[in-house]
Amino acid sequence: MPPETILTPVFALVMLTFVVWTMLYVRRIHFMRKNRINPQRVSTRARAVAELQPVAGPSDNLQNLFEFPVLFYVLVLLLYVTDRVDELYVVGAWVFVVLRYLHSFVHCTYNQVMHRFLAYLASSLIVWFMWARLALQIL
Repeated sequence: MPPETILTPVFALVMLTFVVWTMLYVRRIHFMRKNRINPQRVSTRARAVAELQPVAGPSDNLQNLFEFPVLFYVLVLLLYVTDRVDELYVVGAWVFVVLRYLHSFVHCTYNQVMHRFLAYLASSLIVWFMWARLALQIL
């Protein structure tokens, strides 16, 4: 299996981040125009949270996409540079990404906390498993 195979799920996660980022601005701008909110009224994070609460899902989700997935990005880079990419890692990476898509979908649409949490938990456990496996292989 070519080591570059592990990079495809990374590109898919970057694409998700782009989609959520775009959704954030489309929803915010539409909401602000509809409600005649002057951009200066949302000049700080605290003010934006207060004014834009009805469209907060994509903003909150974008922040999530820069938290736990950082461990995934680092893991993939380590797998790639240490030439440890195999089928189990690639499948794990894809499952992680699919679960992050599910998490983002829930977060940006109906936002049922337990559904979102289960997707988050399952995706996190996969990354922790992959990290443990890599650590055992290297150490």
